[in-house]
Amino acid sequence: MKIAIPKEIKTLEGRVALIPAACSSLVEVGHDVFIEKGAGLLSGYSDEMYTKNGVKLLPDAASVYKEGELIVKVKEPVGPELDLLQSHHLLFSYLHLAAEVELMNKLLEIGLTGVAFETVEENGLLPLLAPMSDIAGRLSIQVGTHLLHRPQGGKGLLLGGLPGADRGHVVILGGGVAGKNAALLAAAAGARVTVFEQDRLKQENLRALGANVTALYPFPELLEQSVADADLIVGAVLLTGQRSPHLVSRDMLKNMQPGGVIVDISVDQGGCIETTRPTTYKDPTFVEEGITHFCVTNMPGAVPRSASQALSASLLPYVLKLADKNWRNNEALVKGINVEKGEIVHSALK
Repeated sequence: MKIAIPKEIKTLEGRVALIPAACSSLVEVGHDVFIEKGAGLLSGYSDEMYTKNGVKLLPDAASVYKEGELIVKVKEPVGPELDLLQSHHLLFSYLHLAAEVELMNKLLEIGLTGVAFETVEENGLLPLLAPMSDIAGRLSIQVGTHLLHRPQGGKGLLLGGLPGADRGHVVILGGGVAGKNAALLAAAAGARVTVFEQDRLKQENLRALGANVTALYPFPELLEQSVADADLIVGAVLLTGQRSPHLVSRDMLKNMQPGGVIVDISVDQGGCIETTRPTTYKDPTFVEEGITHFCVTNMPGAVPRSASQALSASLLPYVLKLADKNWRNNEALVKGINVEKGEIVHSALK
């Protein structure tokens, strides 16, 4: 099969879908792999590193999309990329169509087959979402810690506290992969950490992260009390393929102290906080009700080297399966189909 990797054009997005070593594995089994010039540079991979691994270098996006049958990219297609997609293409990327209705309608109009990383499901897990959730969860604490500093408009709080000073309070909504990683870093920093999670087993695993981690069921009254006391709130709610529910309302934010911070990881799926709206790394924050919001839709794009390596490791087995004419025999990939031939396929989007 002809596998094509375009350069990402989303604002300040530095990731590449497949690193040279992953492409080499595809070439070795007989696939033709094409990549757009400069696609790997921001992740630390030169064009020469790709060509040495048997990848064919193309000068621009138009030629990449023209050659490719299977288009493998990181983020959802935007702007001019949509004009290059055709009905015969098999698109494999993050799509997040529940929060991108306009994009969904465009893909339906094109008539292609769109398999979304975030809905490929195997044994109840989301293996292609997990590595980026790992990163986003960790970044949420790094970013939130910085935004709590006074020069960034924060309340002037050292998140972990120190002798003679209070610890900061981190409230995390959701105890999945992103939420657990956020809790891990917040606990290691010395903060008080409260995670709201429905699943009992996840609650136990979260408590095991440290004596400063509390895991609670998201009863509305408890949630409201914790939000009022929070210095940093991390939104990490995930319902596979669905738009995230709003767990925190604007009225609840009015009870927080000014200078607090929200990092809503779930913004890709619409956000789990009422005041969330998508931002980019070019203009990453805004203030609502005195609270700084960080709602960047491609958080792992800030660490493209690490992110591209982790994503490629997870992607390669599924790209190999997709490149096989019998890929529809794979239940995990079939679950990942969002749209096909002008029809909505995934139940969460209907």
